[in-house]
Amino acid sequence: MNLNPELSEGIEEMMNNMTPEQQEECISTINLMEWLDNSTSNFMAVECIKDSLEECGFKNLKPEEKWDLKAGGKYYTIRNNTAIFAFIIGTGNPADTGFHIISSHSDSPGFKLKPNPEIYGDGGVVSLNVEKYGGGIMYTWFDRPLSIAARLMIKTDNPMHPEVKLIDLVRPIAVIPHLAIHFNRGVNEGNPLSVQKDMKPVIGYFTPEQYEEYKKKGGVIKSLIAEEAGVSPEDILGMEAVLYPVQSARLAGVNEEYIMSPRLDDLSMAFASLQALIDASDIPSVSTRVMAVFDNEETGSGTRQGAAAPTLRNILERIVVSQENGKGDKTEAFFRALEHSFMISADDAHAWHPNYNDKYDPTNHPVIGGGPVVKINANCKYMTDARGEAIFKALCEKGGVKCQYFVNHGDVAGGSTLGNILTSQLDIAGVDMGCGIWAMHSACETGGITDYLNTVKVFDEFYSM
Repeated sequence: MNLNPELSEGIEEMMNNMTPEQQEECISTINLMEWLDNSTSNFMAVECIKDSLEECGFKNLKPEEKWDLKAGGKYYTIRNNTAIFAFIIGTGNPADTGFHIISSHSDSPGFKLKPNPEIYGDGGVVSLNVEKYGGGIMYTWFDRPLSIAARLMIKTDNPMHPEVKLIDLVRPIAVIPHLAIHFNRGVNEGNPLSVQKDMKPVIGYFTPEQYEEYKKKGGVIKSLIAEEAGVSPEDILGMEAVLYPVQSARLAGVNEEYIMSPRLDDLSMAFASLQALIDASDIPSVSTRVMAVFDNEETGSGTRQGAAAPTLRNILERIVVSQENGKGDKTEAFFRALEHSFMISADDAHAWHPNYNDKYDPTNHPVIGGGPVVKINANCKYMTDARGEAIFKALCEKGGVKCQYFVNHGDVAGGSTLGNILTSQLDIAGVDMGCGIWAMHSACETGGITDYLNTVKVFDEFYSM
């Protein structure tokens, strides 16, 4: 059964022959693939999540306005177009019932266009000057059709408030061509890459006259983006543009057990938390349920929309204050709420690779298809401790889901993730987990579809409490 959205015309007929549980898993799979395909950048991912929340009745809260929050109310708020926080107010006072939080991130490694990106070369070929974002596997970007998504700041009468527009060119307009093996016979023995030299995308060729005309309008790329946005190039005051692979999410493997897609890390976890929050949107709970999707995790989280900023803390404080209604000390109430809270830091994990067994811990290496992964590190690179491990394992058992462990090989240093970064802002208990995937930070990553579906089940249990 191929569940790619492009081939989904027969899905309804197939679903008629499924059990209710199989139908639910089929819908979740289709949702994931559509979300991944539409989320071509961090800002497009947040737009996609926003649209899904609004379809389920969540109300947008502007940071600069007063929040009137009611028990059972469904709300979301956005920061910088690249981070989104959604929550359902519990029926209990947060000071006594706390928060159930799932955090993830919207960004993935890739390439951003520099200002004035175009380089005019021999034969009229135009290539682009780019900057690497995050720690990607660069050679996986060669010889792929690439497009551009961008956030634009459009001139208005008020310089302090430019209009924001998001655009996605969708169609392939660029390629980073690899050098032929005939010019580098040792390419398969190791191939050090320079971002500045080797990773310039090529967008086409233009006569000198054509290129001069484009230069008058700000260049080829700016002209294309302005046309897509329906504005004049000179009205674009600021722009953040990213390259992305034009590739749809696919199921693969003999039994279609794998899902292959760009940006699985960490959008698969963001969408698992979104699916679970939507599932819980009409289920009352005494606890306030929170979905936090941050940006810039791949570059250290040190932005106002990143996990190192007090953004989530501020949101939680506003929720507590709104529910206290003058009953007592609001600071004390917030501290009490944190003591009753728990956070699942959801960021994908490294699955055991059959070709590189020596890179993994001999007794704690998760496999694709083996269930969600608890991440543990003796040097506190993850927030997991014994209590966090126990709570997550109990949630898995309640949902009928097996879980696994990831611990670094003793001679390999691991990276950190959202969990321990957030604990610099919040005195909160939690666990770091994710789904095991291959080729993390590749232009196309591979995970297990049942791992995603089982993670949604665990998140459902968490949000239903």
